Amino acid sequence: MAKELETIKQLHKKLIASKLHAFPEKGKVVVSSKHGVYVIYDSKKMHVLHVGKTVSGKNGINQRLSNHLGGQSSFSKKYVIPKKIHLRKEAKFRFFEIENARNRSLVEALTAGLLCPSHIGTGVVPPSK
Repeated sequence: MAKELETIKQLHKKLIASKLHAFPEKGKVVVSSKHGVYVIYDSKKMHVLHVGKTVSGKNGINQRLSNHLGGQSSFSKKYVIPKKIHLRKEAKFRFFEIENARNRSLVEALTAGLLCPSHIGTGVVPPSK
């Protein structure tokens, strides 16, 4: 357990130290077709909006971040769209490729726990009005 914990902490540090990217002005995100974990920030205040990971998808991180841009994620539907946030203009992201699915999940959980993003998927469905 101690070895795994140290691995996850090191992967988290690499994620947080990774390069910050702007979303493209148009089109899809093209940064990595591999799987990994990412953090999306408000580019003005550098406040963390969302922490996520890839689960499947043939185009990895590119696909997941493009899903957010296209309104095809719970983050987009429940947070970005209602708050009228324009990710292309108002957000930046960083990512780190992590091949192992368990490690991706643990790094996502640790990162979300430490950074307390504005949006986090809880799995709770709000009551209908």
